[in-house]
Amino acid sequence: MRAVVCTEPGSLTLTETPDPTAGPGQVVIAVEAAGVNFVDGLFVRGEYQIKPPPPFVPGGEVAGTVLATGPDVDDPPPGTRVLAMCGLGGFAERVAVPAAAAVPIPARLDAARAATFVQSHCTALFALRDRAGLTAGETVLVLGAGGGVGLAAIQVARALGARVLAAASTPEKRAAALDAGAEEAVDPAEDVKTAARGWSDGGVDVVYDPVGGALAGPALRALRERGRYAVIGFASGTIPSLPLNQVLLRNRSVVGVDWGAWAMSRPLEQRALLGELLRLVEDGALDPVAPAVRPLAGAEKVLADLRERRVVGKIALVP
Repeated sequence: MRAVVCTEPGSLTLTETPDPTAGPGQVVIAVEAAGVNFVDGLFVRGEYQIKPPPPFVPGGEVAGTVLATGPDVDDPPPGTRVLAMCGLGGFAERVAVPAAAAVPIPARLDAARAATFVQSHCTALFALRDRAGLTAGETVLVLGAGGGVGLAAIQVARALGARVLAAASTPEKRAAALDAGAEEAVDPAEDVKTAARGWSDGGVDVVYDPVGGALAGPALRALRERGRYAVIGFASGTIPSLPLNQVLLRNRSVVGVDWGAWAMSRPLEQRALLGELLRLVEDGALDPVAPAVRPLAGAEKVLADLRERRVVGKIALVP
């Protein structure tokens, strides 16, 4: 089979590799689409806290059809359309995953949208509802709103009954945020604090920040009394130092969001969380944005575009 292999930090090669086999407790998925996430680039560059030794195949999120099952696996049977978080190995024509990780895809989702669904939408629901305690009628400022993580946060916040103000750096990204359900979109190069306070009549209830960097301070100051600042990640490349006096003032809170570690340590709870999101898709409350589609050979450029924040929405690699 063909696979994108990281041969050394920062270097990717599309090459022929052996087909995987389904061991005990596993299924082999014929990959129809593989989601590309910011963390995949960190793995490839050796900048993630987990550092797999080269050679390895990156790609942690796939969708496709079950091709084969291990000797002790009855469900899901061959022919089932599934999505799966695989950690590594997704940028390939086939991948072996634990059978429990292969979740049937709702009929409303095509392979490309299914392959770009889990990480961004699970992060959003875990962050907004479970960590920040977002409730219906509250307001959310989403930073980095034109990227895949931001667009998912907009849709999940709306499904929870919240109003959303989006901050995105280009007209194209702001348009995508509005299409995803944001009530208004602003340029983060302008005064985000003043814009957010004006839009929300005094301050937003929750800030959703996957970007970090210089925008963190103004966004923190945009929170109302008892507002919650959800730290998702640092796509800007800069980890900000938040002024703790601004946390103390107005009884604000800062909450960390490490969905990945939580999901790995609590697989049953994670499966329930994903099940809730898929039911929202089936009910029409969530309509994930279709990603751009690229061939496997384009993996290196896609990761570079993600790193430089040139991507609007999500991208899926199609074997």
